Amino acid sequence: MIREGTFCLVLHSHLPWLPHHGSWPVGEEWLYQAWAHSYLPVVDLLRRFAAEGRRDVLTLGVTPVLAAQLDDPYALRAFHEWLGHWQLRTVQAGTLWREDPLLRELAAMEYRTATRSLEEFETRWRHGFSPVLRSLVDSDVIEQLSGPYAHPFQPLLDPRIRSFALRGGLADAALRTGHRPAGIWAPECGYAPGMEEDYAAAGVRRFLVDGPSLHGDTAFARPVGSSDVLSFGRDLEVTYRVWSPRAGYPGHANYRDFHTWAHEVGLKPSRVTGKQVEPADKAPYDPALAADTLRAHVKDFVETVVSRLRGLRAEHGREAMVVAAYDTELFGHWWHEGPAWLEGVLRALPEAGVRVTTLRGAVDAGLVGSPVEVPASSWGSGKDWRVWDGEQVADMVADNAALQRRVLALPRSHVRDRAADWAVGEAMMALSSDWAFMVTKDSAADYARRRATVHTSRFDELARRIGLGPLPPEVERWARQDNPFGQLDARDL
Repeated sequence: MIREGTFCLVLHSHLPWLPHHGSWPVGEEWLYQAWAHSYLPVVDLLRRFAAEGRRDVLTLGVTPVLAAQLDDPYALRAFHEWLGHWQLRTVQAGTLWREDPLLRELAAMEYRTATRSLEEFETRWRHGFSPVLRSLVDSDVIEQLSGPYAHPFQPLLDPRIRSFALRGGLADAALRTGHRPAGIWAPECGYAPGMEEDYAAAGVRRFLVDGPSLHGDTAFARPVGSSDVLSFGRDLEVTYRVWSPRAGYPGHANYRDFHTWAHEVGLKPSRVTGKQVEPADKAPYDPALAADTLRAHVKDFVETVVSRLRGLRAEHGREAMVVAAYDTELFGHWWHEGPAWLEGVLRALPEAGVRVTTLRGAVDAGLVGSPVEVPASSWGSGKDWRVWDGEQVADMVADNAALQRRVLALPRSHVRDRAADWAVGEAMMALSSDWAFMVTKDSAADYARRRATVHTSRFDELARRIGLGPLPPEVERWARQDNPFGQLDARDL
């Protein structure tokens, strides 16, 4: 019997297109770390839940650009090699750290994890992520979310390009898993009034917004305007308990430190120790201390959810819900203990009388409120658009607007043209929201500007060659390499 209310966990999986673009300070390494430390363990958790007969465990968003990377033959080969190198590095660490009991045990633990990950990849992932994801969707253990091609900030797109990108992204998900998602985590939770009509036309029935977009009233899914498209707001009171702009569980002194490396073996040997402690002075990671802290944080989160649901029931006079939403990469990649925390919470909440379900399950349970008008918004700084259209990126916004005009001016043909398809694909990559975000946040800003420029120049090169027959070998080579959406058809514009 449900006593307290409903909890919906939403995970958003996204990384920009990285294969063949390894010049970012961490390059493809970033993809492989997230793959090994987040995607493999989270999928393993979901597979075990499916084997137990659990259904509607969580809502999992996978952006089309990430799905393409995890299916890409080049990335699959390179990741397999990366896993082998990881295993070798743990062997070397065991030799170098044999005099220190904590570090020696850490090397052994890391070896076991690397070996298990290598076996998991070789037995279940060698044909890419799509078959793995499809099995989770088929078994109803998750609800799948998708989004538009290449993760653009949709409010800044021409409506025709916005519609094309969204329809194409949903079709890409259907091609890979056999299911066309009815929900999306819109890139950056970016919204402009009227976009719900675009969503309805594309078959999207539910989408995520940030809590302040609903003035914090996130207890129910709410129809937007006069449409039947439902908005779900992140409950920041609960979500920020785990991870906020200033604090959260992963920063605890006993957890493994993300930023401190033993560069001779490429492993992370330290615990956080203290926010003001220099890397060289950090204490060795102690799994037993971390496990004790993890249990306390699972308990704290469950109590936070139960308290919040009780308060919402008292306020509204009926059962309500809490939506907690995070980047998937938090669990394992940024926060080493994250997957274990995730499992602990998903097992403890039902024991505390909380229904755990998906966004779809919440709708089926009747947790729908009155219509709402959602303002122009995002999840970023200020909860407005400043990260993606602010002064720091004004030149990029202007360049992207000009690029969209050139895309819409491409010659039309009833015959499919590979140069046109690849040109539009490059434009989609240039319009990714990641580049403006990285510039505004000063996170590898030079790399982000270079990527946007490269994709734009490649669009122009390919656009000039539309209708002129076979491409020169060197152009075809990079066009093939950098084409994550093989089914993209420029005629759909």
